[in-house]
Amino acid sequence: MMSSNSLFQRLAKWCPWLLRDEPKKPVKVLVTGAAGQIGYAIVAMIARGLMLGADQPVVLHLLDLPVAANALNGVRMELIDAALPLLRGVVATSDEAEAFKGVNVAIVIGGWPRRDGMERKDLISKNVTIYKSQASALHQHAAPNCKVLVVANPANTNALVLKEFAPAIPAKNITCLTRLDHNRALGQVAEKLNVHVGDVKNAIIWGNHSSTQFPDASHATVSTDRGERPVRELIADEIWLREEFVTDVQQRGAAVIKARKQSSSLSAASAACDHMRDWILGTPKGTWVSMGVYSDGSYGVPEGVFFSFPVTCEKGEWSVVQGLEIDDFARSKMETSATELKEEKSIAYEFL
Repeated sequence: MMSSNSLFQRLAKWCPWLLRDEPKKPVKVLVTGAAGQIGYAIVAMIARGLMLGADQPVVLHLLDLPVAANALNGVRMELIDAALPLLRGVVATSDEAEAFKGVNVAIVIGGWPRRDGMERKDLISKNVTIYKSQASALHQHAAPNCKVLVVANPANTNALVLKEFAPAIPAKNITCLTRLDHNRALGQVAEKLNVHVGDVKNAIIWGNHSSTQFPDASHATVSTDRGERPVRELIADEIWLREEFVTDVQQRGAAVIKARKQSSSLSAASAACDHMRDWILGTPKGTWVSMGVYSDGSYGVPEGVFFSFPVTCEKGEWSVVQGLEIDDFARSKMETSATELKEEKSIAYEFL
């Protein structure tokens, strides 16, 4: 017969709030562009605990343009209809001040999309205007230690604009999404080796969330029956690792658009949840993930840009993994992406 203590421990595994004397206070989570494809996909994930944990109540703040007000209200209605136990309230609005008021976490998805024929300079100029306005709302109304994840492209430079115009928020609290690319890299290695993606870890995305990013599997490992083994040992094909793997990860978004006639939504929403969960709750021991963060000069990357690095997270803080060997091939790829980011920064500053 199972003891009452053992039964309680098993229940607590699935219902972690049983271990707490008092329930947690709700966390206010903002999702901008909430009526769009990624926003629609992510809100239920957040309200089901996939981002902040299975015992963390949330209040969702949903922001979108006035033209999307009806669609946004429909999202709010569906959240209510889903009867989600962790969801303690929904604020659906087109007013930035109301949306950012007191939020602890901001998932910034809304932005000006790149259209056919639009040059990158045009895309940056459109988004600078949007992100200056949102930075003002973030600065004035968000909780002082709000954690921000920028998803909308150009994500690295949009994050830089937020950093410049929201000085009340520490630079370390503003990040951008390269976890989707990181997850894609893990998936490509898993498919190549015919293993479960959960057995692959420590791929890296260096640089910009653009076609200059460098997906790097040279430090990745795979859990096997004989212990952890380097990917480069299991895939003894330097051409695949330096060419096909890199290109497939870089172009995966375009391949998804070609296949489903829409950009990545489900995978982007899932990656955003992964990013915030690991940042706030911590990365597993011995594992790093890729995050776009404000460069401190690590690995010779210029300071003053948001660059994707391998990071570990503990107690709500991220740290760049140090001491990894970087060969000449990787160095050249990283420098190319850094150069692009400096060019984007210069363009953005023309419109600030």
